[in-house]
Amino acid sequence: MKVFAPVSIGNFSVGFDLLGLAISPINGEMLGDIVSVETADTYDLTVSGPYADILPKDKSTNLVTLAYKLYMQKMALKGLPTTALKLHLEKRLPVGSGLGSSSSSSVATLYALNKFFGDALSIDDLLELGGQLEGEVSGSIHFDNVAPCLLGGLQLMTGNEMQPCVSVPFPESWQLVVSYPGIEVSTKKARDLLPKEIDLATSIKFAQNLSVFVHALHAEDTDMAASVLFDVIAEPKRKFLIDGFDAYRDYAKSMGAIAFGISGSGSTVFAVTNNHETSNKIQKYALNNFCLKGGFSHICKVDNFGVREVEIET
Repeated sequence: MKVFAPVSIGNFSVGFDLLGLAISPINGEMLGDIVSVETADTYDLTVSGPYADILPKDKSTNLVTLAYKLYMQKMALKGLPTTALKLHLEKRLPVGSGLGSSSSSSVATLYALNKFFGDALSIDDLLELGGQLEGEVSGSIHFDNVAPCLLGGLQLMTGNEMQPCVSVPFPESWQLVVSYPGIEVSTKKARDLLPKEIDLATSIKFAQNLSVFVHALHAEDTDMAASVLFDVIAEPKRKFLIDGFDAYRDYAKSMGAIAFGISGSGSTVFAVTNNHETSNKIQKYALNNFCLKGGFSHICKVDNFGVREVEIET
């Protein structure tokens, strides 16, 4: 059993803690974490991949192990049989990048385990467990990376326990130039920068932007959707954590980007475009001026599939 979980953008500009988008590079590259499962006498975890070295050496603290334990506890509560397994994590996403790295690892693990045990738990169960694991990382339970990573597409968090998220249509014509500068930003540190209270005018603007954005997407009015696609809560406080943010944003806008924002808590940023020529220009700038510390830049589109099984190479 081998499972891939895609990269995701949490806090999608207008939707702080409320909107998350699954994405994939248009060149077909699998940008996300992969987890493999096989039977074993006792639990074990091995790790490989370009970002394996930055994970904790203690396997007991790895999110894959935490996801395994949480899944097994849920199975036990339901009185369902389990067996020991060996897991392998191919860590393909950098930690502290704002790309849903933790969700990718935990969702891939939960889904792989569930497939191994014949879909014993429901998708809602997996979503709940994924949210709990996010709480282990950031200190607060939230689903804006877990939901799109698991279900694909653009997901709106409802706050309703019976239906935690709903799918919102995302324009297939839009591309996202996603650029990671190669530096880590702590999710907890980024959250600590946010104000505990927000003034009335900002609150109204946030509600207006989010409402208009969701309406416009359902109405297939991409111009209206683009006009409100900006963050009035987190970005003004967090952009100072990302060197070169203002210069990159200004360049992207001058080249025709219809929106620009911080992916999750950062350090990754994204530019939204409606044509490939603009995307290429912005990506070239990113590679030459922004992604200078071991980072990368990908031109992406919405990933409507979410987590899925992939073929095992033989």
